[in-house]
Amino acid sequence: MYVPPGWPPEVRPPGAPDWELSAVDWLLDAVPPDYRAYGVLRRYPLALARMARYHVHSAIEAARTGYRRAAVDLKDHLPPHAIDAVHDVYRREGPRLVRLAKAIELVENALRGGPPAPRDPVSGRRGR
Repeated sequence: MYVPPGWPPEVRPPGAPDWELSAVDWLLDAVPPDYRAYGVLRRYPLALARMARYHVHSAIEAARTGYRRAAVDLKDHLPPHAIDAVHDVYRREGPRLVRLAKAIELVENALRGGPPAPRDPVSGRRGR
């Protein structure tokens, strides 16, 4: 079965047996562990996908803010090489979070029954 580029390997392709169950398991790994306590999110995978999308988009914005402010916020508390290392973490985490956001969008679109085309995590426009 076809899956678009960026489709998470942990999620079975749309239409495959139990694909929604694999989507729920994967989405629950993308959100805080406390989300597992809410049965409604397992019963309604689309609601979980929506919450995961907002959660990860918030993490992207937080990472961008953290990157911009790290040197100022930490200069009196960490040596310069440690601040450089913190920036390196943000440079690695940012792209990972953006990939995760795009994968969540693909899964969310498939759960809606639509084509799995991602939205840009910043603009919200559909990509191809």
